[in-house]
Amino acid sequence: MIRIENLYKKFGTKEVLKDINIQFDRGKVYGIVGENGAGKTTLFRCIAALENFEGKIESDLHPLKNHLGLLFAEPYFFSKITGEEYLRLLCNARNKEITDMEHKNIFELPLQQYASVYSTGMKKKLAITAILLQGNEYFIFDEPFNGVDIQSNLIITEIIHKLKSLNKTVIISSHIFSTLSETCDEIHLLSGGAFVESFDKEAFPKLEASMKKVVIGKKLDKLNLI
Repeated sequence: MIRIENLYKKFGTKEVLKDINIQFDRGKVYGIVGENGAGKTTLFRCIAALENFEGKIESDLHPLKNHLGLLFAEPYFFSKITGEEYLRLLCNARNKEITDMEHKNIFELPLQQYASVYSTGMKKKLAITAILLQGNEYFIFDEPFNGVDIQSNLIITEIIHKLKSLNKTVIISSHIFSTLSETCDEIHLLSGGAFVESFDKEAFPKLEASMKKVVIGKKLDKLNLI
C-alpha cells in the first residue's frame, strides 16, 4: 500500500503538483493519464524520494524507496557498463544474488554489450528486467510500452498481470490507452498537477471517449483533408 496525503510540489514559484490525495493498494494496477506536463513524472519522482515535496507519503514497508522499482520513461545507463553488469548492480543494491542470468534474460538481450549502445527499446527492456530481479513490492512504470516492439509489449502486459497476481502494487503511466485498458483496475486523470477524475474498469470507455473529444475535437477539420 502507498498512501499520499496533501502532496504539493513546486519548482521555484511554479506549482507542479497540487493537493494530491490517493491510495494505491496491493494486488491492484493503477493507470495515471494526462497531457505532457500534467505532473505524472514529477509525482513518480516524489514517490521514489527523488524530489522534495510538501505533504505525506506512507507505505506498509519502510523505507518505501527500498522496495520500489521505478522504470523511467528514458532509463539512464553509464557509458561503460554492460547489460549484465547493470543487472547485477541493481540487484546488489537490494542484496539480491542473481544466478543463471541468461535463463532470466526473458527479452533475450545482448547482456555482454555496453548498455549505452542499446536501442531505446532494448534499454527499456533491460531496466524492466532489473527492477523485476530486485524483488520489489511496489512498481512504477513510466511509459513502459513506448519504443518497444510488439512482442515485448505482449510480455510487458503479462508481467503486469503477473505482478498483480503476486499482490504487488503497480502504477503505470502510458499514452497508449489500449494498454491501460487491458492492465489497469483504475485510471486516474491528472490535469494541471491535480487529480480531476477517477475511473473504474466499467467506466474506461467513457474516459477514452472523453479524452478523444478533448484532445482531437475538431482539429482534424482544420487540415481540410480530402
